[in-house]
Amino acid sequence: MESLNDISFGAISDALHGFNFPEIDLVLGISRGGSAPALMIAHQLGVSLKLSQIQHQSEAAIIEKSEDWDFFSHPRILIVDDISTTGDHLKLLKERIKAQEVHTFSIFGIADYVLFPKVKSPVTLPWSKL
Repeated sequence: MESLNDISFGAISDALHGFNFPEIDLVLGISRGGSAPALMIAHQLGVSLKLSQIQHQSEAAIIEKSEDWDFFSHPRILIVDDISTTGDHLKLLKERIKAQEVHTFSIFGIADYVLFPKVKSPVTLPWSKL
């Protein structure tokens, strides 16, 4: 079994404060894992926040849920998840959301923007202990 590295809220917060985000109007957090970083990013940038319960759902379920989303008043959206192993869910969401600009973000993994792109070993995030 691989050992896990703990990453603190403080370390994540510090890295977020130094991160160069694109201009956005809305942060869409993928619950449960993406809720904490989405909240932190929305607060830091002073933009709207919306959370979605689509984590660990099938592609068909994601497509069905995303049909009801109305983001017309938010032309620039950042989709946030904590870990995106393959990037497939984020890519699917990015394709489904109709907005002027849609970007994806994860703490680790595969996304348009990745907070810790060099970390490849397993990690324990602070909200996974809650």
